[in-house]
Amino acid sequence: MLNKITKGFWKKTSRIILRNRIIILLILLGITVFLAMQWKNMRFTFTEANLLPDHHPINLEYNKFLDTFGEEGNLIIIAVKDSNLFTPKNFNAWNKLSKQLQAKPEVDLVVSTDNLQKLVKNNEEQRFELESLVKNKVKTQSEVDSIKDEIFLKLPFYQSLLYNKKTYTIRSAIYIDKEIVNTNVRKDFVLNDFEPLIEDFEANTGLDVRVSGMPYIRTLNSQSIIDEISMFIGAALGVTSLIFFFFFRSFRATFISMIVVIIGVMWAFGILGLLHYEITVLTALIPPLIIVIGIPNCIFLINKYQQEVQKHGNQAKSLQRVISNVGNATLMTNVTTAAGFATFIITESKLLKEFGIVASLNIFAIFVLSLLIIPIIYSFMPLPKTKHLKHLNTRWINTFVSWMENSVRNHRIAVFIVSLIALIGSIIGIYQIRISGSLIEDMPQSAAFFDDIRFFEKEFDGILPVEIMVDTKRKNGVMKLSTLRRMDELEELIREIPELSDPISVTNLVKYSKQAYYNGNPNYFQLPNNQENTFILSYAKKSSGQADLLKSFVDSTGQVARITTFMQDIGTDKMEGIETDLWKKINKVLPQDRYDVTLTGKALVFMKGTKYLVKNLIMSLALAIFLISLFMAYMFRSFKMIIVSLIPNILPLIITAGMMGFLGIPIKPSTILVFSVAFGISVDDTIHFLAKYRQELTKNHWHIRKSVYNALRETGVSMFYTSIVLFFGFSVFMLSSFGGTKALGGLVSFTLLVAMLANLILLPALLLALERNIANKKVMIKPNVDILPKNGKESK
Repeated sequence: MLNKITKGFWKKTSRIILRNRIIILLILLGITVFLAMQWKNMRFTFTEANLLPDHHPINLEYNKFLDTFGEEGNLIIIAVKDSNLFTPKNFNAWNKLSKQLQAKPEVDLVVSTDNLQKLVKNNEEQRFELESLVKNKVKTQSEVDSIKDEIFLKLPFYQSLLYNKKTYTIRSAIYIDKEIVNTNVRKDFVLNDFEPLIEDFEANTGLDVRVSGMPYIRTLNSQSIIDEISMFIGAALGVTSLIFFFFFRSFRATFISMIVVIIGVMWAFGILGLLHYEITVLTALIPPLIIVIGIPNCIFLINKYQQEVQKHGNQAKSLQRVISNVGNATLMTNVTTAAGFATFIITESKLLKEFGIVASLNIFAIFVLSLLIIPIIYSFMPLPKTKHLKHLNTRWINTFVSWMENSVRNHRIAVFIVSLIALIGSIIGIYQIRISGSLIEDMPQSAAFFDDIRFFEKEFDGILPVEIMVDTKRKNGVMKLSTLRRMDELEELIREIPELSDPISVTNLVKYSKQAYYNGNPNYFQLPNNQENTFILSYAKKSSGQADLLKSFVDSTGQVARITTFMQDIGTDKMEGIETDLWKKINKVLPQDRYDVTLTGKALVFMKGTKYLVKNLIMSLALAIFLISLFMAYMFRSFKMIIVSLIPNILPLIITAGMMGFLGIPIKPSTILVFSVAFGISVDDTIHFLAKYRQELTKNHWHIRKSVYNALRETGVSMFYTSIVLFFGFSVFMLSSFGGTKALGGLVSFTLLVAMLANLILLPALLLALERNIANKKVMIKPNVDILPKNGKESK
C-alpha cells in the first residue's frame, strides 16, 4: 500500500513540476531574493566559542567570577624584546605610542612605562602615594638607563606583569572598553586604529612589536574566517565543476549544476541571516559544504536523464522518469546526510546546535533546488547530443567497474582478509588516540599573531588566564594577615608548576606596600610581620591611590580575593593533570571549612568544554548510527540487512580513528565532527546500491549473484563519480589555515574514499558470502519503501 502511495506521489510530483515550470521558477526566484535580503543580518562572531551550555556549573562559576571582577578578555598586550628600545629616541616613541593609544575612546586604560606608578611613602601625612616613574620626555641616555634600572631592579611588583627580568623584554597592557570588546567596534579599532599605530612605531624605530591578547586574537581570527569563506566557495566551485566536466564532458550540464549550487550557497547565507546566527569557524563551512554535497545530487539526476535519453530519445518521458525514479532515491540519501548533521542539535553546545540546524536545513534546500531546477532547465533545452552521452560508455570507467566486479567475483577471501587486517590494525591505533584541545592550536599557524602567542608564552610563561577566587566568608577577611600568608603559600606552590606563570594577587600589593614603607628597598618586597602590618595598614587606609590598585585584586566588600596565573598552551590532557595538582595545593593551604575556593578562567573553561563536547559528539554519532539503522530497518525490514549495510560504513570510521591514533591526531571538537559527517554521507552509497540490488532481485527472479553483479555495474559509475567529487570537494578544506578545518577536510576525504571502496567491494562481497543467511524473498520483494521503481512499471 505504502509503495503505491509513494509511486503515485512521485508521478504526481513530476507532472506538477513539469506543468508549472514558470511558476516554480518565479517562486524560487522570489525565495532567493527574500533570502538575499537577509544577508544584512549576518554577523561574524566576536568571541571565542563557548563549548559549554549556559547552565553548566563551570560556566556559572566563570560568570560569577566575571560579575565580581569584570571582563578578563579585554586586554591587549604589546611587547618589545630589543635593547635598542632603551635609547632616548625609541623610549620616547614607546611612551608616545602609549599616549596615542590612551587617547582612543575605545581604550579604558594603558599601563606602560609612560604612566607607570611607583608606590611611595609620604612621612608627613603618613600615607602611601602613587608617583609617576617617567615625569617628562627623556633627553639623555643616562636618564633612560636610570629608568631602566629602576624598573628591572627596584620594582618587583611589576615583574611578570610588565617586564621579564631575565631577557629585558618590556610590555604594555591596553585595556579595551568592556562595552565594545565583543562588538564590531572592537574590530574597527584593532584593524583601523591599533594596527596602523603599531606599524608606524615599527617603521619609525625599526623595532619588532609583538602583540597578543584575546581582543586582538579574536579580531584577526574572525578576519581569517571571513577571508577563507570566499576562498572555500571559489575553490569548491572550481574543483567540483572541473571534476563534473571531466566526467560528463558537457559545458551545459556543468553550467546547470553550478546554477543549482550557487543558488544553494545564496540560500545558505540567507538562512544564516534569517535565523540571526553568527558566522563561526563551523558555520562558515556550510556554504562550501552545500556545494560539495549538492553536486552528487546533480550527478545522479543528470546521469539518469542522459541514460533515459540514450534509451529512447523522448525528452518528456526522460524528465518525468528523472523526477519519479531518482527523486525518491535522492530524497532518502539526503535524509541520511541531513540526519548525520542534525544529530549535532541534541548537543547543548550553542556552536554545534546552530551548525546542525543550518547544515541540515540547507541539505534539504539543495535537494529541493536540484530536483526542481535541473528538470525544468533541461525541459527548455534541446536533447543532449551524442557527444554529451559518450561518458556513459567511457572505457576507463568500465575498466574500473570490471576490476571491482572481478574482486567481488574471484577474490572475496582476499577482500575479507584485507578488511580484517585493516580492522585489527585500526583497533590497535584507536588505543593510542588521546583527547586533547587547545584555544590556539586550531588557529592559523602561519599567521603573525600565532608566532606572537608563542613569543608571549616563552617570555611570560603563558597567555591563557587561570583564576583562583578565594572567598574568606567574612567582610574584609582578605586583608587579615593569616589569609594573606595562606595565599602567599599557595602562590609559592603554584610557582613550582612549570606550565604556570608567576601568580599575581593582593599579596603582591601588600608586599609592595612594605617595600614602599621601607623607602622602596626591593629587599623588603615581602609580607609584613604582625608588628609591621599595623603600621602599614594605618598608611594604607589613608591612601586613595592604593585603593584603586586594590580593586583589581579584591572585591568591594574585602571578602573575596583573586589569584591570577597564566597557563601555557599545553592541551587539555595535560591541563587536567595541572587542575588536579592545583586542587591538591588549594585544599592543603586553604581548608574548605574556612574558605570557599573557585578555580576558573578561560583555560579551564575551554578544557571542560572540550571534554563535554567530545562526550556529546560521541553520543550524536551513536544517535546518527541508530537513526540510520532505524531507517534501513524500515526500508528493508531485515535485521540481517541492517548489519550487512552498517559494516561497510562503520569500518571506514574505525580505520580513520586508527589512522588518527598512529599519526598522533588527537580527538578534539574539530576532528570528532568527522565521524558524524562522514557516516551520514557514506551511507548514501549503501542505500543506492542496496536499492538497486533489491530491484535486480525481483527482475532476475531471485538470482542473487546475477543481481549483485548487475547492481554493481549499474550503480558503480554514479557512486564512483559522487565519491570522487566528495573526496576532492572536502579536500578543499585542507587549504584552510585553521588546523581544525584542515583536519576535518583531510579526514572526511579519506573516510569517504575508504567508504566508497567498502560499499563497492566489501558490501557486494558480504551479500554473496551471506546470501543464504540474508535471502528472504518476502522481505526483499515487499519492502516498506520502494526507492527505485521496477523497470517494468516506470512512468510513461
